Amino acid sequence: MTRVIHTGDTHIGYQQYNSPDRRRDFLEAFRSVVEDAVADDVDAVIHAGDLFHDRRPGLVDLQGTVDVLRTLADADIPFLAVVGNHESKRDAQWLDLFADLGLATRLGAEPILVDDTAFYGLDFVPRSRRDDLTYDFDALPDEAAHASLVSHGLFEPFAHADWDTETALAESTVDFDAVLLGDNHTPDTAEVLDTWVTYCGSTERASASEREDRGYNLVDFEDDEVAISRRGLSSTREFVFVDVELADGEGIDRVQERVRQHDLADAVVIVTVEGEGRPIAPAAIEELAIDRGALVARVNDRRDLPDEDDDVSVSFANPDDAVRERIREMGLSNAALEIDETVRSDDLADSNVRDAVERRVRELLEDDESAFEPAPEREPGDEDVTTVADQLAEETVANGGTDQVDAADADRSANAADSEESAAHDPVEPTEDDAATGSADDADETDADTASLGDFA
Repeated sequence: MTRVIHTGDTHIGYQQYNSPDRRRDFLEAFRSVVEDAVADDVDAVIHAGDLFHDRRPGLVDLQGTVDVLRTLADADIPFLAVVGNHESKRDAQWLDLFADLGLATRLGAEPILVDDTAFYGLDFVPRSRRDDLTYDFDALPDEAAHASLVSHGLFEPFAHADWDTETALAESTVDFDAVLLGDNHTPDTAEVLDTWVTYCGSTERASASEREDRGYNLVDFEDDEVAISRRGLSSTREFVFVDVELADGEGIDRVQERVRQHDLADAVVIVTVEGEGRPIAPAAIEELAIDRGALVARVNDRRDLPDEDDDVSVSFANPDDAVRERIREMGLSNAALEIDETVRSDDLADSNVRDAVERRVRELLEDDESAFEPAPEREPGDEDVTTVADQLAEETVANGGTDQVDAADADRSANAADSEESAAHDPVEPTEDDAATGSADDADETDADTASLGDFA
């Protein structure tokens, strides 16, 4: 008898929701599978593709993967795998590197014998290239009692299928007892032409649509039978799904009430809103979940809410007006006003602004240090507030509107004014946008039809 773990779609390196913790979760899920393999003393771990989420995994992800694979090697458990669409490269694959290190075997047309079962491999093939694909495999070894094909793609009769399983089996030069697949993140099993065809599912949730527990398959090849069973991973990151159906008149209070009913500690929280209720502010709900200990919180409002105002009026502010208002509010010193004038001068090239400002500051320090004293407190509406921006505006009106001030000059002046104020404050660290993102590199470089189910997240 041959007993193997069939896993795949580990997507190591996926920084889901821009969270470093989620990135580590994907590696740790793979580690859990390997630890189970060692504990159960299985004959091999079969990986059906998408070991990595990207064809250019980071060094930390590579180091972590090597560390996990060494655990298998130390236990004398072979790691047999194919290449998925996410990690596929034009030249040598990462699996080839691991093979050179003695940590993996890349499956292909030549059978790899594990006890009495021969394993063959078929890497992901873009749909545009499948018409020319031949299913030619080397002959089954005499000592092999079973044969299994490992591949990556969306095969029939499962969801989102674009690969004809019957054609693959009928045209193959080997009669397979089982086809072990990756790419579809939902585990499932079917029988096609007297052959068991099975998906193991992903080891971590690559999208909020993957609500079922994550895990892998245990496959036993014994006598004339193939037995496939499912085992869940209990150590993966908890996802809390909060589904809210808002009745007419209900709003954010009802959603927040439902969120408070759950233990959110260290969980990824997905709030889905449907119904006829009032519009909600997703940011407020996500903030509540984070305050209650969630690692990540996302709100999906699936309602098609009507626009409150179909007639949208768009206008653009005058940059001179913006600068003028800002300078009034800041009460800048006379020196700052002169710097403002220097920066905004049409006669001064941008490349010379720095030197000109430095020279003017030196002159002011030598001639009149009082120029750097703050201006007296004044209200923006005071008539005696006069800035360089005001003077320029007056000159423009006096000249019949011909002396237009360039918007870029206004930006330079505003930045110069802001720099004087911001010098008295501590810098603020920018916040990272943690919207869920997908990498453009996830698809095949030459084909637009290489998406996997995980791409639909």
